[in-house]
Parts: sequence; C-alpha cells; structure tokens
Amino acid sequence: MAPHLTLDERRILARLLHQKISIAQIAAHLGRHRSTIHREIRRNFWHDPEVPMATGYWHVTAQQLAAARRARQRKLIRHPGLRAAVLDRLQEGWSPEQIAGRLKLASSRPRVCHETIYRYVYSADGQSQELARHLPARRRQRKPRYGRKPRSLVFPGRCRIRHRPAAVNRREDFGHWECDLMIFRKEHGSANVACMVERVSRYTVLWRNNDL
Repeated sequence: MAPHLTLDERRILARLLHQKISIAQIAAHLGRHRSTIHREIRRNFWHDPEVPMATGYWHVTAQQLAAARRARQRKLIRHPGLRAAVLDRLQEGWSPEQIAGRLKLASSRPRVCHETIYRYVYSADGQSQELARHLPARRRQRKPRYGRKPRSLVFPGRCRIRHRPAAVNRREDFGHWECDLMIFRKEHGSANVACMVERVSRYTVLWRNNDL
C-alpha cells in the first residue's frame, strides 16, 4: 500500500487543482498513481453547505481530515481496554453493530462505531487473530462502505406488518400466525429452526430445517 500523502504533497496537489491541472499530470508531478490522487481528493474534499465558496480541496483541511480518520481507525489499538471489551463480545457471538450499540450506552468506556470494528477485524492484526470467523457473515475482505450494493427487500412493501388488518392486531380471531426463522452460528452446523406462533392462544410450533 502506498504511503499517505504528506502535507507538502497536499499543498502541491491543492495548488495544481486550483490551476485546473489534470489528475494524470498531478499524479506524474507527485510521482503517485492516478488512483491515489483520485482517492485523496474524494476522501478529503471539503464540502461546506453554509459557505459554498469555501467548498474545495484545501491542503490543511485535507491533512486534518486524514489525521482524524487515521485516529478513528487506530482507536482499538490505542485503547487496550476498549479492544479487550470488543474482542470478548466478538468471541461471544455479538455482531459489530451490537457491540457498538452497547458501548454507546456505557459512558465509562470510549465509544467505537461498528465500521471501526469491522476495519480492525479485517486488518492485519485482526486477520492474524482470525477474528472474522466470529462474524455472523464472514467475508474474505471488507467491502468499502460506499461501494456496497443495497440489498433488495425480501418481501414487497404491501406485506409489511404495519399494513396488516386491525382485527389481526387486536387478536380477536383464532387462526392468525406469526412466523420467524432462527439461524444459528456456523460452528453449530447448517441447521435452522422455524417458529410459528398463533396470535390469540400463543400456541407455538417449532421445527428444525437442515436445508440452509
């Protein structure tokens, strides 16, 4: 991986951008790959909705944004206690979203977002500890947050719970069932359990599937 741009390189980049120099020429001038320059501008471009004239690439602001981003990414390295708490919960089967939500409620610890946990899991340190095997959905590498494809809805909007008849919500008539599917961690095998609950009597039916 190419080293991060220095402040002097960002100063030159900002000056050449303001002079309308092409990305290819800037990359050649700095001795950097074009993708490095594109990524630098995308990540550290300053957007100011209140003062549109201030919008642009500014080398000092870019340096500050990059430093803040690196500090967030290294939070789990700089705080051993926080890292230990995160790793304990990962090994217990918690998802990064659940861990981040719990730490947000615990004011005694530094906070960490789920994206930071994912980045640590897929970092060199995380891979050496095989942390990815504790995730609910394991991938070889973490996809960029803004590069992921949105998931389509499994059920159409008209089938959502908020659209069901009022009589069903009041639990007046027997025969309305709620269904759910419980999928367990991979180390427990490929089985899953389907659950059906009748809304009036609360009569519950469970059965095991082996197809997933």
